[in-house]
Amino acid sequence: MTADTPSLTDTQEQRRTHGWRWAPAWVLTFVALWPAPGYAEAVMVLGALAAIVRLLLDRFRGGTRLLSGAAWALTSALFAAYWLPQAISAVDAVDAGRALREAAVDLRYLPFLWLVAASVANAQARRVTFNGLAVIVGIWTLDALAQVVSGTSPLFWGLDQLKQLISGRPMCTVEEVAAVDRLSGFLGPCNLKLGLVMASLSPFLLFAAARRLDTLGWCLAAGAIGLIVLLAGARAGWITYALVLLASGWRLLGPRRLLGVFAAGGLVLGLLAVSSVQFRDRIVRTTQALTADEAGVDTALSGRAQIWSAAACMIATHPVNGVGARGFREAYPACDANPGERPAWGEGPALHAHQLVLEVLSETGAIGLLLWLAGAALAWRAWRYATPQAKERARPAMLALAVTVFPFNTHLAFYSTFWGGLTLMLAALYAGSLLARDDD
Repeated sequence: MTADTPSLTDTQEQRRTHGWRWAPAWVLTFVALWPAPGYAEAVMVLGALAAIVRLLLDRFRGGTRLLSGAAWALTSALFAAYWLPQAISAVDAVDAGRALREAAVDLRYLPFLWLVAASVANAQARRVTFNGLAVIVGIWTLDALAQVVSGTSPLFWGLDQLKQLISGRPMCTVEEVAAVDRLSGFLGPCNLKLGLVMASLSPFLLFAAARRLDTLGWCLAAGAIGLIVLLAGARAGWITYALVLLASGWRLLGPRRLLGVFAAGGLVLGLLAVSSVQFRDRIVRTTQALTADEAGVDTALSGRAQIWSAAACMIATHPVNGVGARGFREAYPACDANPGERPAWGEGPALHAHQLVLEVLSETGAIGLLLWLAGAALAWRAWRYATPQAKERARPAMLALAVTVFPFNTHLAFYSTFWGGLTLMLAALYAGSLLARDDD
């Protein structure tokens, strides 16, 4: 062995130090603070700054210990596929000032995504991060079940009491609390995203439960989360969670037993429709989509048919780079087909397209869609050529990301702070775990 050849000890040291031991703590704290968006945002910004400092220090030492080269490249490419459409759409956006500010502010995501990828860059860090996410989802599940029994979410009640102690104001207004018609969980009655969040993050708990207790663990976790997703009332969450069960249960249970799981879910759905007035109303509203009447379809989709019509108008008038990211609200009045009628969602314009492809096309145009497709192609290519061991360790993050961006569903706004941050975090977890330089 020559002096220029790295020893086995040096190679082991490189692998041992690959990643950053504090990265999982940043990621888990960020997720745990989602009920308090301001604090979660502060953690994300501080984490991004910490990642920049750490990267600069490591680069000056002559190495990239935070991430492997492939993980670094894929994480950055996925961010570019998200951010470049936003920046390009700002050139002639409906509200150019806001679009430029949003594009500039969203640059903070890039170093944070490197930090997220570093949180799964080696076997020990990945165990901490994935198990930590499973624990968080498990706590949210138990909290929501407690709300089913008692009518109150213990986690949200504690946060609300703390908020009143600090600021003298509750987290939600009296009107918002009175108007809630579904399970709200830890996010509270003024932030009704419980079903979507639980469905998107459910793979982490399902895979962890299957590792611990095999089929029994998966079934128990699937049943508990499924009840929460159903009672949370978001039909997009139902579709997302069905995809999670199909993908994770097929490998573990096989097609016949998985069919039994879906049959049990259908039975629970029927019981809820009989026992819950709010749930029954939601089912009845959904069945109106089977009518040939356009108004019935729009009612079943909670006004989304009207929103999608406006999105098509924006695509036709701004086909190249859209109306600008987060510009849907400003462009909506000019594309409203029924300006004199009260929409199904109530007063005010629509805030976003409620569907990924339409959001990207209407707000960032054909350029944006091509860049998103390029990012999807890179993610798929990385998966296709990865080793079986790499696919296995990245499977929870891959499934969570895939069902979140599943195009044949309705969605929250991907260029909003909350849902955009969640989606990018999942993309970085996928890239970091798939392309980790492991020592196991």
